Amino acid sequence: MEVEQSVTEQVVDGEPAGLDALDQQLLDQLVGQAKERGVRLAGEGGLLQELTKRLLESALDGEITDHLGYEKHDGAGDGSGNSRNGKRTKTVLTDIGPVEIEVPRDRAGSFEPQIVKKRQRRMSGVDEMVLSLSARGLTHGEISAHLAEVYGTQVSKTTISTITDKVIEGMAEWQNRPLDAVLPVIFIDCIHVKIRDGQVANRPIYVAVAVTCEGTREILGLWAGDGGEGAKYWMHVLTEIKNRGVADVCMVVCDGLKGLPDAIEAVWPQAVTQTCVVHLLRASFRYAARQHWDAIAKALRPVYTAATEEAAMERFMEFEAAWGRKYPAIIKLWNSAWAEFVPFLSFDVEIRRVICTTNAIESINARIRRAVRARGHFPNEQAALKCVYLAVMSLDPTGTGQKRWMARWKAALNAFDITFDGRLSAGRL
Repeated sequence: MEVEQSVTEQVVDGEPAGLDALDQQLLDQLVGQAKERGVRLAGEGGLLQELTKRLLESALDGEITDHLGYEKHDGAGDGSGNSRNGKRTKTVLTDIGPVEIEVPRDRAGSFEPQIVKKRQRRMSGVDEMVLSLSARGLTHGEISAHLAEVYGTQVSKTTISTITDKVIEGMAEWQNRPLDAVLPVIFIDCIHVKIRDGQVANRPIYVAVAVTCEGTREILGLWAGDGGEGAKYWMHVLTEIKNRGVADVCMVVCDGLKGLPDAIEAVWPQAVTQTCVVHLLRASFRYAARQHWDAIAKALRPVYTAATEEAAMERFMEFEAAWGRKYPAIIKLWNSAWAEFVPFLSFDVEIRRVICTTNAIESINARIRRAVRARGHFPNEQAALKCVYLAVMSLDPTGTGQKRWMARWKAALNAFDITFDGRLSAGRL
């Protein structure tokens, strides 16, 4: 169509034109002609597919003209040592379906197209679509079926696996990126995934989330464990974080992970280790009958809301007198965690509010769990980490969550500045 050629010229000549730059009348003519001829707008053989074909081919023609230095049929090419050598047919997968295009060639074989590179079979939009669907927990088979149903495109599970494997390099780079010198708080928690390694077993993947001195939330990394982690394992994880630039941490909030407090003391001697109160309560309920949960929660509330450590101990003694004989395991649990439970009681109420629980990363974990649950189980540790990484990278695409987070942390960061004697100022340099 002449109209289609005009569109192509607008895009290829000079700077690429956006939709706002296209003549609305031109677009109306395109749609009108398509309807008159019974051509569908979308789908196989539709107007969008044909336009995509012509745009790509026109751009490729422009590329080979730039490469050779003269226009087609131009006498300036005589004796140049290189010339056009016909075209080859190639089908590329786009986000509107498969498109068959003619790719120009040169006799010297030195032409390297950029818009559709050699051996490239997919446009970037398809890869982004696959990664987005994978981040939401769809299996490779479900993604393949979705693309076939919506776009009429057959993409094998092997191809989808190849696309998602590309994130591994980016994941390694992300896991080793430099970090801020000072972090007010690091939250450490884990989610459990099912990995089929000989037999299906639950394995933990640990997530470390920090609050920066500017009040932003930053996920420091992901680490897979085997469930039997001790001080040596945590020394490795924390030393890795320190080697990436974190010289000082004011507080680390965690969930009674074995060996972690000792590792924190060795890596960041000034850091305060704080047990997550909510996790401590949940662990307490595991030892109690369901009908007693409300009463136990009510009895423990005065303990973790006490004004001082001494007052908290008095309230706990009262709790022990009331429930110790019936549930001695709960008493033992709290006694074992007491040293890491009480630090926040000596801090300002603003600090208490944000560090007494790992709820700060519960929203992250909820998103990860949705993706993990949809996949069921994974063939190996790498596949599980890839799924979790994709879920993490798809968090908060609009940035509104980060804005709410920063607003919530302003008062706490002011309190941190005072409580920790200006240690945060080094992180703002």
